[in-house]
Amino acid sequence: MPSRVVLSDTFRSHPFHFQPNHLDFNSVKELPDSHAWTPLDDHQFPCCDSDHRNGDELVPVIDLHDPNAREAVGYACRKWGVFQVTNHGIDAGLLQGVESAGKSLFSLPMQQKLKAARSPDGVAGYGVARISSFFPKLMWSEGFTIVGSPREHARQLWPQDFIQFCDVIEEYKKAMQQLAAKLMWLMLGSLDITEEDVKWAGPESDFKGASGAIQLNSYPACPDPDRAMGLAAHTDSTLLTILSQNNTSGLQAHRDGFGWVTVPPIPGALVINVGDLLHILSNGLYPSVLHRAVVNRTRHRFSVAYLYGPPTNVEISPLPKLVDSAHPPLYRPVTWTDYLGTKAKHFNKALSSVRTCVPPPWIGRCKP
Repeated sequence: MPSRVVLSDTFRSHPFHFQPNHLDFNSVKELPDSHAWTPLDDHQFPCCDSDHRNGDELVPVIDLHDPNAREAVGYACRKWGVFQVTNHGIDAGLLQGVESAGKSLFSLPMQQKLKAARSPDGVAGYGVARISSFFPKLMWSEGFTIVGSPREHARQLWPQDFIQFCDVIEEYKKAMQQLAAKLMWLMLGSLDITEEDVKWAGPESDFKGASGAIQLNSYPACPDPDRAMGLAAHTDSTLLTILSQNNTSGLQAHRDGFGWVTVPPIPGALVINVGDLLHILSNGLYPSVLHRAVVNRTRHRFSVAYLYGPPTNVEISPLPKLVDSAHPPLYRPVTWTDYLGTKAKHFNKALSSVRTCVPPPWIGRCKP
């Protein structure tokens, strides 16, 4: 069965709670109470911000043509959980084409966008952030999720002219699959993991059976950005996420000891997030990054996330080479399907819920 169909089934098996709230941002002149956040609404996470002017607080930027790129990726994964890459091989015209396609989608009238609304039992289509139900306030954003082919939803959005959108999305998906496989081997290689250690990478070690989804995100200009939240703090349920962000700042990553650090847009660069499944695969050596999106008073921000995961029938667990008597396995085996269900139930406590109660020397005691 093609991986794109399996991925669709994976998400539908364990959807996040459905939120039917849709706000026409273009018609709003004042921030409504439904979208007005206080620090207590995001109380799980420190609110202190870093101005990222100190060199120690800069999110790493890695040139993939650099001979030392693997080592730099390993450092970034261990210390940050997020980094940016240049010379990644993705054509600038393709990045611009996807951004243009997304902006065209989000500029449609609300009633037109709702024709492609996400169904209660699925994940693909137009809608609010799927994590919305875990927070008391709504987020100042809208999204469009593509799982498998975008054709069905694109027909609903542009009945007579949907081919161009589909073509650019399919091209983007193929390019992201190749880049994600390259990044996986840089990440795993920095842990001295070889092709023999990851059988599910496939006979060509190209992760051909891996799964992926595309998330288009729109963050309109906000009349009161200090009291709004574009996308609340979360980690990704992926191996890794590749994010293309336009020239408007908004992405922030949380780093212990520094608080929230802005990941500034760099022309042509892509942001790479470590996801929960790589956290598990690395036995906690490469922590998944907590991140969020803030909004802007005058500028509309747009981003595209490629969500990359393993084949859906593969159990992800700490790699044997990273486990010994001094470093016992931290997490029980889980498939992506199982983990998405856990994430839908426990949200940012999902990793803790699949952790085995055998504390490693570098982490404190397990909680009961």
